[in-house]
Amino acid sequence: MLILFGFRTLIHRLGVLTGACRHCGNVAAQVLSKRVTKFTLFFIPLFPVRTKYETQCTFCGASYDISRDQANTMAASAR
Repeated sequence: MLILFGFRTLIHRLGVLTGACRHCGNVAAQVLSKRVTKFTLFFIPLFPVRTKYETQCTFCGASYDISRDQANTMAASAR
């Protein structure tokens, strides 16, 4: 019997903010996103294994992990 399992990561864009980058220091758009990794069985996503929030600078491309609370605060200010 063959059992196929694995992981799938989906990226959800939560918003775009304007702010200073931690890496390059330029004021540019910062993309706020949520990465959800799910366990899959026979190519069907079953349950989330890991959730990460991050911002990415559109000027230099550097990305940083942030906490859920920071992401919720930033997403609320983006709306």
